[in-house]
Amino acid sequence: MGAAAPPTVAPAGEHHGLAVALFAVVVLVTLAITLWVGRRGQAAEDFFAGGRDFSPLQNGFALSGDYLSAASFLGVAGLIALYGYDGVLYSIGFLVAWLVVLMLVAELVRNAGRYTLADVLALRMRHRQVRAAAGSASIVVTLLYLIAQMVGAGSLVALLLGTDSGQAKTWTIVGVGALMIVYVTVGGMRATTWIQIVKAFLLIAGSVLLTVLVLVRFHGDLADLMRTAAQGSGAGQRYLEPGLKYGTGLTSRLDFFSLGLALVLGTAGLPHILSRFYTVPTARAARRSTMWAIGLVGAFYLMAIVLGLGATALIGSPAVRAANPAGNTAVPLLALDLGGGEGSTWGIILFALISAIAFATILAVVAGLTLASSAAFAHDLYARVWRRRAGDGRPVTEHQEVLVARVAAVVIGALAIALSLFAQQLNVAFLVGLAFAVAASANLPVLLFSLFWRRFTTRGAIWSVYGGLVPAVLLVVFSPVVSGSRTAVFPGLDFHWFPLENPGLVSIPLGFLAGWLGTLTSRELPDPDRYAELEVRALTGTGAA
Repeated sequence: MGAAAPPTVAPAGEHHGLAVALFAVVVLVTLAITLWVGRRGQAAEDFFAGGRDFSPLQNGFALSGDYLSAASFLGVAGLIALYGYDGVLYSIGFLVAWLVVLMLVAELVRNAGRYTLADVLALRMRHRQVRAAAGSASIVVTLLYLIAQMVGAGSLVALLLGTDSGQAKTWTIVGVGALMIVYVTVGGMRATTWIQIVKAFLLIAGSVLLTVLVLVRFHGDLADLMRTAAQGSGAGQRYLEPGLKYGTGLTSRLDFFSLGLALVLGTAGLPHILSRFYTVPTARAARRSTMWAIGLVGAFYLMAIVLGLGATALIGSPAVRAANPAGNTAVPLLALDLGGGEGSTWGIILFALISAIAFATILAVVAGLTLASSAAFAHDLYARVWRRRAGDGRPVTEHQEVLVARVAAVVIGALAIALSLFAQQLNVAFLVGLAFAVAASANLPVLLFSLFWRRFTTRGAIWSVYGGLVPAVLLVVFSPVVSGSRTAVFPGLDFHWFPLENPGLVSIPLGFLAGWLGTLTSRELPDPDRYAELEVRALTGTGAA
């Protein structure tokens, strides 16, 4: 079963109508959910936390839906198709990260916070400075993640329409941005959660279908699948061994270690993941949600390995790269081949179905990200940093917070659209790796210090956030991701001096170090009573929202 010569673009002509129709169905269904749910409640708790009445199973699906993004469905399988063993390492890092969430974060964050990460920190720190730092970091992380999703949308629709036109990708990014603004401003967390649940079910079902078809094609013989994938990779046995992407020198090996560190530690600092623990009624439900998510995510990544190998075996790495240099379109092309190839009815149907599921994946995740960033802006920055009191001297009301969050969703959506137009040549899984690195550098250290270190102070919290955030962002700006390489954001320029593509190896330790140094040099004495209050609340749920 050698690699067949695949199409490098989507099927042409009359078949576009079916795929476009399925995309339209996805959009209409998600909009219907948004409008239906959006009428059920307009209070702040409904907008930011979905009313806190989702079951662990429902929230587990929503968590996996938030996590299994375009990077998972398109990017990870594409990296496996291009780089084999080294691509599999992505999926392992994404999965192991959930153990950190389960053991250290889920229950404690649910009990200690209300809507955002800053709520947890403010329980024992001076509110204004800490909220400003945590809110800013959350917006940066979610923007990076948003860019990845929208780049994936552009690649997917360009493939669907059979064109490499930059105009098609541009309009797709604009359209996805407009839809995510509608989802958040109209439906809030409740609508976003239901969209995530539907999307997660479709994603798992679509992955099961493709995995079964790949295994049937190879008669259930995984060894044959791996041998054929090695032949189709163009790299032979090296495809099945470490080093095809990260083994060419010391720099690439350090880059791999940096990436792995970011993936494993970053999940526990992602704002849109942390905010989902507030949608369940109790800490026990948050823990059970996480266990459901681990099962769903683990099953998906096992299937992603099969899909990546299948794309290499049946299509070939060179052809996957020809369709999209970053490999983002490997799964839709695999679906086309499994259905009978270009021009076949079932091939077109399967191709269109999988593309529509991938599009639903993108729409759902961008909604969750936009909601998390708008909540950080409205709840933390606006209401508790800039405008702690309205013009009449009274505190900012929850109604005003929700209104500002809706406006912020529009602004953040527009900014994400603008930034995404400059990053269309980058692999979406790689872009998400950057978001994970920033989350692990800026959010995770301050969260762990606040929950577990009795001596931690306000200065330590502020230094921890900025001590991880600023180096992470600066190192990305001066890395090969932005300039100095053919696939950089600005390929015609070269101002990079940091050799690694992922900054986690440097910026994550700096975040922890800055928090430690800030605490040691602080004149503020830690308040044992406030830490005791946080500890009791986090462990028992007493006083939790």
